[in-house]
Amino acid sequence: MRLLGTYTALVTPFRGGVVDEEALRRLVEAQIEGGVAGLVPVGTTGESPTLTHEEHIRVIAKTVEFAAGRVTVLAGTGSNSTAEAIELTRAAEEAGADGALLVAPYYNKPSQAGLYAHFSAIAQSTRLPLVLYSIPGRCGVEIAVETVLALAQEHKSVIGLKEAGGSVDRLSQLRQLLPDEFALLSGDDSLTLPFLSVGAVGVISVASNLLPKAVVDLVQTFLAGDIREAERLHRRLYPLFRDLFVETNPVPIKTALSLRGWITPEVRLPLVPLQPNNQARLEKTLSLVGME
Repeated sequence: MRLLGTYTALVTPFRGGVVDEEALRRLVEAQIEGGVAGLVPVGTTGESPTLTHEEHIRVIAKTVEFAAGRVTVLAGTGSNSTAEAIELTRAAEEAGADGALLVAPYYNKPSQAGLYAHFSAIAQSTRLPLVLYSIPGRCGVEIAVETVLALAQEHKSVIGLKEAGGSVDRLSQLRQLLPDEFALLSGDDSLTLPFLSVGAVGVISVASNLLPKAVVDLVQTFLAGDIREAERLHRRLYPLFRDLFVETNPVPIKTALSLRGWITPEVRLPLVPLQPNNQARLEKTLSLVGME
């Protein structure tokens, strides 16, 4: 599997406290119509921490069903328990996912040796291609450059990294050391353009839930060599990229999608609805950016 372009970190729609599968189907269709390369269900944006085990697997299976082979499905199967991550990854493989996204273990803060052992155990348990996910702001640990390199060298199934540490310098280090076929993907919409400029090949995007075509166009124009147009698109979208994180993700993106009428704004505790002042700010930004 070659990763290139825009992959949407799907929200998990709720209605009355349960997963709204019809809204999920509509969202998947909108992403495909917008031209995304793939879908990433049940990551952080999909509220994986508060889904039950059964819900987690069902959302993956329904995403695979709705996508029907038209785009790549990269299932979020990470956990701070290696045994649970293996179980979820195997379940995603059985459900027909094309690959798995594996976040670094959170809260228990393993050493780099522990991270290597964790991801190696998962790689040995599945035939799926695997994408590592480094987001130290949420996990408390970063997957070190050396650890990424060691995993890529040892396991052919480790094919990429979602980088959400906020450092262009780190992305540059990774690109220098890793083979060209190893996919580096931006994990922050606001950094997609600078990351592309130093060797990333795409983004796992929150904003594309709402504006898939616009995010696809940003990435594709850069990859096609039209840097000036890519910068223009980035400048247009940057206020939205910023304000979709005015509170904890996915609260703002769910609010924005609800304003479009696609889903309810429901989130599960301990997340709560967007505060009124931040909703007013987001609505203003949406009107300026335009929801196409």
